[in-house]
Amino acid sequence: MSRVRIVGGAWRSRLLDVPHASGLRPTPDRVRETLFNWLGQDLDGLNCLDLFAGTGILGFEAASRGAAQVTLVEKDGGAVDALRKAAETLKASQVEIIRGDAVKFVQSTSRKFDVVFLDPPYRQGWLERVAPLLNRIMQPDGWIYAESEAPVAHLGDWQTVKQGHAGQVHFHLLQGKQE
Repeated sequence: MSRVRIVGGAWRSRLLDVPHASGLRPTPDRVRETLFNWLGQDLDGLNCLDLFAGTGILGFEAASRGAAQVTLVEKDGGAVDALRKAAETLKASQVEIIRGDAVKFVQSTSRKFDVVFLDPPYRQGWLERVAPLLNRIMQPDGWIYAESEAPVAHLGDWQTVKQGHAGQVHFHLLQGKQE
């Protein structure tokens, strides 16, 4: 088992265990630092969704920075067990862990989110599958963070406003079209 470090907020420098699961690749520290510089370090009161949670590091980073509610959705049982252990260790009462399929969750939830993290397994078409569903879960002034194996100009009505590249990872911050 490897470990990943929370880079900011109340739980800065805390280490979380990462199970060995197919396609699991934690977002690198440097990329997370850039993401939370873009979003702002203070996420007080925000409702966040880490849709392909994996290690949960994006969601735990958001919770560490004051998000009111963080929902982690993950289908792999071993990863879900590790997420539950991490939430328990951190006493992260604002973190909800749901074992399930990302697309089915987006199709069925009635909740709206301020920030959604999308870091799905690569080369499986997940971003294309969730893109048409994003409007139903997003607050109009919300933000979407997406990682992929290639640059992304938009996901549905959401346009890339900032982007970066680190090794094999292309990362993007998207915002809804402003009327």
